[in-house]
Amino acid sequence: MRALTEHDIRDSFVNCSKGEAKRLAVPRDLDERPWDDLDFLGWRDPGAPDRSYLVTEREGRPAGIALRYPPSRHGFLHRSMCSLCLTTHPGGGVSLMTARKAGTAGREGNSVGLYMCTDLACSLYVRGKKAPQPGGRFQESLTVEEQIARTAGHLSAFLDKLYT
Repeated sequence: MRALTEHDIRDSFVNCSKGEAKRLAVPRDLDERPWDDLDFLGWRDPGAPDRSYLVTEREGRPAGIALRYPPSRHGFLHRSMCSLCLTTHPGGGVSLMTARKAGTAGREGNSVGLYMCTDLACSLYVRGKKAPQPGGRFQESLTVEEQIARTAGHLSAFLDKLYT
């Protein structure tokens, strides 16, 4: 993914108003992000524990989505799998992230959801740059490049649902 500026990020949101995009908390460490290892930029809002944001490239331009998720209620022994990168996590490591749909459908209250890594570090898990809890990644016959493509395909399918 190409490096993004705060301006790029704020202008990219497709499922919130310009005012909401102007007020959301953008990471302060954009210069330190491993852009070459990211398929998307994802972060949690430190001031709103039920909100996260994700920005990826769609049709050559940044596309940002605001996500909401409920606080974790799972015990430590419970394991869940991320639908994007297929990493498993104990407890609240995977959350159902919901996004208001773009356009009229979103203004009418329609949303879509996907089980995702709560820390939104899918790109790093797939590349082996961040280690999940023991047993969090299955041994696969796919190459890392194929796993990256699969993750990107899952994200693209989720984004497609935002526009329909």
